Amino acid sequence: MAIIFTYGSLMCEDIMTAVTGQKLAFDEARLIGYERYAVRGEAYPAIIPKTASSVQGRVYYGVNEQGLARLDSFEGDYYQRILLKVNVLDRPLDAHSYVFRDEYRGLLADWRWDFEYFLQYGKQKFTSQYLGYRRLV
Repeated sequence: MAIIFTYGSLMCEDIMTAVTGQKLAFDEARLIGYERYAVRGEAYPAIIPKTASSVQGRVYYGVNEQGLARLDSFEGDYYQRILLKVNVLDRPLDAHSYVFRDEYRGLLADWRWDFEYFLQYGKQKFTSQYLGYRRLV
């Protein structure tokens, strides 16, 4: 069973449940040493290493092997799943997360991705149009 740190569309419990096929317990979390940017032309974000930055997100507990395989498929080629240290309730915790691969950094926008903006303006479009999501639900 794995712990997954999410920082974008997967922070939405309904999307995470649809992608993994599991109803999972979660906590709010913070990842230090990374920054979250919008991906140009997409509703979803990416994280890349950046000193003196942090990303607010959510950790989900107990993701099984099938759920991990579904997440890997959902995230696609732009992302690499790696083990990172996140802070949950001011305690460090090892969690897997999907970091944008260096070779695709040219696709990142100059602005930071905002979760509240996604909820208000991007979530409906994301769930109806993003092929990676529609393929799994």
